[in-house]
This record gives sequence, C-alpha cells and structure tokens, in this order.
Amino acid sequence: MRSVSRVLAALTCTALASAVGAQQRNINFDLLAAARGGHLATVNALLDQGANPNSRNRLGDTPLNIAARNGDIALVRTLLEHRADVNQANLARVTPLMSAAYGGHEEIVRMLLALKADVAPADRVEKTAMVYAAGNGTPGCVQALLDAGVDPNARYGHASTALMWAAAYGKADNIKVLLARGADPKARDDRGKTALSIALEEKQAEAAALLRTAGATE
Repeated sequence: MRSVSRVLAALTCTALASAVGAQQRNINFDLLAAARGGHLATVNALLDQGANPNSRNRLGDTPLNIAARNGDIALVRTLLEHRADVNQANLARVTPLMSAAYGGHEEIVRMLLALKADVAPADRVEKTAMVYAAGNGTPGCVQALLDAGVDPNARYGHASTALMWAAAYGKADNIKVLLARGADPKARDDRGKTALSIALEEKQAEAAALLRTAGATE
C-alpha cells in the first residue's frame, strides 16, 4: 500500500508540474501576442501575473525586441521596468538595439543604451546597431551610438564603414553627422571602394555631393 501511495503521489506531483508549466507557457504566449499588438494594459497585467518578460516566440524574438522594432516607447519602458534583457537577440542574432536603430527610434535607442545595451554584436549578416542606424535609421540614432562610444571609423562586414552604409542608402543627414564626428571619407572597403564610389554606384546624388565636399575620392 505504501508503495502504491508513493506512486500516486509522484503522479500527482508530475501532473501538477505539467499543469503549471502549461499555464506559464500560455501566459508567456499571451504576453508575446500583446506586445506584438502594442496592448500596453494587457502587457502590464500579464507581467503582474508572472509572465516572463524574456519569453521568446518561434523566431526568438522577446517582447522587448518586438516593442523596439515597432517603436513602442511606452511598452519598451514597461518591459525594461520589469527587467527585460536589453541584449537578448533573436535567432537571426538581432538585438533590441539593432531593431530600434533600424527603425530610427532614437528615444528607444537611448533608453537601451542607458541600460548598457551592447553596441558591438553583429547579426547573421554582419550588421551591427550602427550599420542599421547609418543605413536605415536617423541622425539621432547615429548620434546616440557615437555618444555611446562607437568608433565612427569602425569596420564591419567586408571592411565597410558606417559612412559607406549611409552613402549606399542616400542618408544625407546621417552622412553629415558621421563626417562631423570624424568619419574618414577616403576609407576603402575590401573591394577598394570608398563611400563616394558606393554613392555613385547607387545613384545617390546628394550623398555623393556631400562626400565630394568633404574631400572624398572614388
């Protein structure tokens, strides 16, 4: 009888643990869905109920990465207050800082940097937060990363620089910021191309004119 009781007790514990695990998975799934939809009140309620702020979806995105990508300042602030990991990357190795920089969300970039978000990681295609800021973001994002200590002449994939990425996408205002902070307009990548030659290839006339004024060569 005693052995039967032990077996029943063990089975009961296993069942309870399984139920608790399923409940936690469900609440975490709900949190990710609420973050994706930008539902702040729901996110707050789920976090108060014990949802994991660092839960991940099938792509590896956390609620913070989703909110940063969407430019949802209030949601980012709430998640950070609940100790969301500022450096948790998704399966493509994209961090919340990269997501915010890509979207041009300067305030979120600065919020993440204030909590020591790492500026150095690169994703699967060798892009960093600065590469995304220079090529897709805003001057404010570029400025924030430079203020955080990013070298304006740092080299990325194929020995490219932030200035080259800004030139490729015709980001004239980003080019101005980078040049003002010491970016070298004469630097060449591993193909021998400069920011100016890249701008000309991509038919970015305004970018090319700015670079020529700064003394850039092809």
